[in-house]
Amino acid sequence: MDSQPIRLLPRRLAAGAAALSLLAASLFGQVASAEVNSTGLAVTDSEVTVGILHSATGTMAISETGSIQAERLAIEQINASGGVLGRQIKVIQEDGASDWPTFAEKARKLLVNDKVATVFGCWTSASRKAVLPVFERENGLLYYPTFYEGLEQSKNVIYTGQEATQQILAGLDWVAKEKEAKTFYLIGSDYIWPRTSMKIARKHIESVLGGKVVGEEYYPLGNTQFGSLINKIKLRKPDVVFAAVVGGSNVAFYKQMKAAGVTADKQTLLTLSVTEDELLGIGGENMEGFYASMKYFQSLDNPNNTAFVEAFKAKYGKDAVIGDVTQAAYLGPWLWKAAVEKAGSFDIDKVVAASPSIELTSAPEGYVKVHDNHHLWSKTRIGEVQKDGQFKVVFESDLIEPNPFPKGYQ
Repeated sequence: MDSQPIRLLPRRLAAGAAALSLLAASLFGQVASAEVNSTGLAVTDSEVTVGILHSATGTMAISETGSIQAERLAIEQINASGGVLGRQIKVIQEDGASDWPTFAEKARKLLVNDKVATVFGCWTSASRKAVLPVFERENGLLYYPTFYEGLEQSKNVIYTGQEATQQILAGLDWVAKEKEAKTFYLIGSDYIWPRTSMKIARKHIESVLGGKVVGEEYYPLGNTQFGSLINKIKLRKPDVVFAAVVGGSNVAFYKQMKAAGVTADKQTLLTLSVTEDELLGIGGENMEGFYASMKYFQSLDNPNNTAFVEAFKAKYGKDAVIGDVTQAAYLGPWLWKAAVEKAGSFDIDKVVAASPSIELTSAPEGYVKVHDNHHLWSKTRIGEVQKDGQFKVVFESDLIEPNPFPKGYQ
C-alpha cells in the first residue's frame, strides 16, 4: 500500500479544533463533577476539599496533635495513590483550641463557608457534643477518632474509636479476673466522657462484678493539683484505681503519684485515657507497670502496623509516637475514601449510605469493619506501661461488636 501524504490542518482550523477539544473536556468535566457532587460541596474536576478540626493549642493539644498528624499522613498517602475518585484532597485545618464553643464555630465555618466534603476532627466528647448539632443541621459528615462513652449514634458521624462496651466493660472484666479486684477508686476529668464512663463503670462493678466503688472524684480540665486525691487513694487502698484523666493534667497526676510512692508494685491502676502520646509528656518511668485499656498500641506486631509506624516516623521524626486515638484518626480518611468510591459520589447522603459494611484489612490495628450503627468492630487490648514510654500488650480480645446503647447501662 502506498503511503498517504500527511495533511496539516490550516492554523485557524487547528486552533478551532483545539478549542472544541477543550470545550468538550470542560463539558465532560462538568458532567463528571455533577455526577459525583449534587450538594454544592467544594469539589472540582481535580480537587476535593476536606476539613481537619482539632485542638492544636490549649490543654488538649498534647492529645490531639497526633490525630492531626495521622490524618495528614493518610491524606498524603491517598493523594500519592491517585486521590479519591481521581481528585486530590485539599485540607483546610481549623483549631478548636480546647474550647467547645470554638469547635462549634469552626465546624460551622468548614461546613457552611468552606463547603468541605467531610471533616476529620474532635477529641473530647464535649467538643463532639458541641459540633454535633452543626453537623446534623448542615448535613455534614464527621469522622470522630476518640474512644468514648457511647450512648450516641448519628447519621452524620462515623465513630472510629471504641465505645464503652469495647473499652470500659472489657477492661474491667480483665482487671477483675487477672488481679482478683473487688474495690475500685474512680477518677476522671470533669466533663461528659469521664463522668458518663464512670457511671457505666460503677454499674458494671456493682451489678456484674460484685465489687465496690470506694471513691469517685472529678477534676477540671487542666488541673495540676492532685495531692488530696493521692492521699485518699493511699488511705482507702483500693484494689484498682480506674482513671479517665485527660490532656495535660495527666502529666501532673502521674508525676505526683510517683513522687508520693504510689507505684505499680503497690497499686494496680487501669487508665482509659493515657496513650503513647500522653506518655511522651508524662515519662514512662512515672507510669511503669500501670495498665491501659485500648484497641491499639504502637508496639503491635503485624505487617500493617510496621508499615504505618515506619511511615509516621519518616514524616514526623524518629522520636514520634503513636497512640490509640492517633491510629483511629488515621483510619478516618481511608474509611471515607472507601465509602466515597463505593458510592461513586461525594454526596453526603450517598457516602453515609455506603459506609456500613466498609472493611479495612490494611488498618494498623488489624481488621476493622463499619457497623450499621456507624461504629467499628474492634478488639480490646490491655497494655502494660514500659519505662521507654511504650506498652507491652498483655491481653487481646476477639473482635467485639460495637453496642453504643448497652442494655442496663443507660
